[in-house]
Amino acid sequence: MKKQTIIAALLLATTMSHGKTTPNQTETSANFEGYLFAYFEGGGDAKQQEHLRFALSDDGVNWRALNENRPVIASDTISESGGIRDPHILRGEDGRFYIVATDMNTAKNGWNENPGIVLLSSDDLLHWKHAKINLSKDYPKHFGDAYWVWAPQTIYDRKAKKYMIYFTLQRNDRKSLITYYAYANKDFTGFESEPKQLFSAKYGSIDNDIIEKDGTYHLFYKGNTKDENGKEIKNGIQQATSKSLKGKWKEDFKYLDAYAGKTPVEGSSIFKLNGKDEYVLMYDMYTSGRYEYQTSTDLYHFSEPKAFTKDFFPRHGSVISLTRDELQRLQEKWGYVVRYEFESQGNPIVHHIHTADPAALVKGDTLWLFAGRDQNGNQSGYVMKDWLVFSTTDMKHWTQYPVPLKVEDFKWAASKQAYAGHVAERNGKYYWYVSTNWCGIGVAVSDKITGPYKDALGKPLLTNKDCFDSHHSWACIDPAVFIDDDGQAYLTWGNRECYIVKLKDNMIETEGEVKRIHIDESHPFTEAPWIHKYNGKYYLSYSDNHEPGQEGVAGWNRMHYAISDHPLGPWKHIGIYMQPTRPETGVTNHGSIVQYKGQWFAFYHNSALSGDPWLRSICVDRLYHNADGTIRMVEQR
Repeated sequence: MKKQTIIAALLLATTMSHGKTTPNQTETSANFEGYLFAYFEGGGDAKQQEHLRFALSDDGVNWRALNENRPVIASDTISESGGIRDPHILRGEDGRFYIVATDMNTAKNGWNENPGIVLLSSDDLLHWKHAKINLSKDYPKHFGDAYWVWAPQTIYDRKAKKYMIYFTLQRNDRKSLITYYAYANKDFTGFESEPKQLFSAKYGSIDNDIIEKDGTYHLFYKGNTKDENGKEIKNGIQQATSKSLKGKWKEDFKYLDAYAGKTPVEGSSIFKLNGKDEYVLMYDMYTSGRYEYQTSTDLYHFSEPKAFTKDFFPRHGSVISLTRDELQRLQEKWGYVVRYEFESQGNPIVHHIHTADPAALVKGDTLWLFAGRDQNGNQSGYVMKDWLVFSTTDMKHWTQYPVPLKVEDFKWAASKQAYAGHVAERNGKYYWYVSTNWCGIGVAVSDKITGPYKDALGKPLLTNKDCFDSHHSWACIDPAVFIDDDGQAYLTWGNRECYIVKLKDNMIETEGEVKRIHIDESHPFTEAPWIHKYNGKYYLSYSDNHEPGQEGVAGWNRMHYAISDHPLGPWKHIGIYMQPTRPETGVTNHGSIVQYKGQWFAFYHNSALSGDPWLRSICVDRLYHNADGTIRMVEQR
């Protein structure tokens, strides 16, 4: 089975974590390839924290936030208070998804009364219907004195064939914390009837989470111990068990977390790992800013604590397992944060997003492909905000990695356009040279080929001032690096005029003068220079201009090449190795040529998927050198 992998992390439960999988359920545990973490934020502006956020992971340990850790749903659109806390997400037995959350806005109201619950439901994890319950208003006879309604959760009651919502209630007398439940109505917009008591711990409980295993229900919660005077002397994660979902519950009184009595924890959530007989108990260490977990195979004995890897500061949340399609769907909506494995069915290579300006790098048995991403904005021009990286070991099975670099990472790039780039390796580091339209060429660096990458200079490496023969705003684009056999690195770039300069060994400074590469004016250079070496000769490939009437085709790029005995030239134009990618499949072209596992390949882009010149897709075909050193015309598939 293909996997989608992530670079963001926690451990997630299958449907079994909140109800046993049944044969008629929409998805089975065998289909799950990742995890979704629903949470609210604990850092930054307090007014922006209490909103619904999502993160993804493939292993449940390494997590990355969707939507750059911005809300996926703004709480003021779904809640009475304007805030939500403690979101609990459930994959339903009916194939739908359900979220319940505390209706509370502490940034606005502090810790005053909050008698409300927010309910959400969705068919696809993208579009959500919402409703609100105010316990004191909706059920005034027995709950008119509701003060706090905390941490609601949902579980499917297979005996009743209904969804049970349970929550902690504290009344105005502030004397107890008791768990109540009610069944949701069919459209998940309210309760069927007045809530009833489910569980009353000896010293009270909050943040209850129920899971069933082998016929026993385990209720995990934040509990405490009090002395004879009623003073709390210890708190942490405890559990109660029952053979029935509605109890009677037997308290264990043991503390399961490693921090009981030492560091405050809350927000316990238990779940089963995909494809394993192993469970994860995670909790929110709210005073120290940590979110940790412990594992178990029997739900009674737990491992030592471990820490998650994440790029956000979550507060009390929950997780569900995701299928491959669901992982993809969320990332198409909110941006790629996980590894995504797919199989190429021919050209274009990538079908799930629009990609452009491919630059290949071979490292051992792996071919790495760096590209820009065209975003659909109903525009009449390019919308490009980030760069992507892919890899393959067989030219058929590909992996897409989390977004490693964004144009916003270059604070000086006022154009906000992520144009073509190229990655080179030197001294154990990776250098990504990028163009940002009229703002110039920048360079970012990383210790890992997959990133993340950081601006190495805080300013452009090259600008239009370095393009001394050019007289238009986008002259300084399309950088590509060639490292010769002697270790000397060269950087080429340009639009309408082609330039080249040596790079110092540190790869972030130029050495010597910028030189212009002169090519026969009858075969004019437009953009996308690329140098490769074959049989001791240097080959400069590039895209031509949009002259009408070429080969009976008007206004479409061809790919040319020139040959030299030295990277600095002089260069002799030889011919064309790729005809236009046809009017219906794209205006521009941008190529790279590499040898991989004894074969040569030409990468390029067209618009075959979209039919829109602003939404391109990367392609690859075999490239052949003739015996005399010339290049055979590439057959576009």
